[in-house]
Amino acid sequence: MKHVVNYMIMFIFAAFTSTTALAQDYMEGAEYKKVANPQKTASADKIEVVELFWYGCPHCYYLEPHVKKWQASKPEDVEFIRMPAILGPSWELLARAWYAADLLNVTDTIHPALFEEIHDHKKKFTKEESVRQFFMAHGVSNDDFDKNFNSFAVAVKVNNARLMTQRYAITGVPTMIVNGKYSTSASLAGGNPEVMQVVDFLVKQERDQAMAATVPAAAAAGQ
Repeated sequence: MKHVVNYMIMFIFAAFTSTTALAQDYMEGAEYKKVANPQKTASADKIEVVELFWYGCPHCYYLEPHVKKWQASKPEDVEFIRMPAILGPSWELLARAWYAADLLNVTDTIHPALFEEIHDHKKKFTKEESVRQFFMAHGVSNDDFDKNFNSFAVAVKVNNARLMTQRYAITGVPTMIVNGKYSTSASLAGGNPEVMQVVDFLVKQERDQAMAATVPAAAAAGQ
């Protein structure tokens, strides 16, 4: 058992050494900042990464390919959540669209198409009817749209998104939140590719800290 504990200590030391080296490039207050009031994550056994976005935001559209690439190869211990930010009443319509698509299991189709419709084809979505027509054009029936878009489940999710937007105290999108504790964005990180690099750094930092916390318990068990 002592050999196991010694191995774990050496492993943690190496991890912290690596994190320290990375910290020379990514520093709190520069490429990322602490969330003023850290928030509880949805998953207790995974490192949570939340993307706060708005369909009307061109910067969110430009970040999307980088997020998609990162998502395809993210570590198994990372839980990725997209959350529509609600910084004003006009943002609620498309937040409802995201959650309706999610309940209908059509986000793979609706999410990129909605971004493209707004930013490539300059479509304005200001009324529920325009969103309905868009969903129907992408294979969702009128009845399915109504049952989900105006459902209690979507209303609850939209209210939660509004609350979390406030709790994270964001002032713009896209913003990436790591484990409810840290936030970063293209303006902080230095660009869209850099955002995901900073996210990876923060994920590793959270992982290393969690592993380090297990060393005292393992050492005590080995005595």
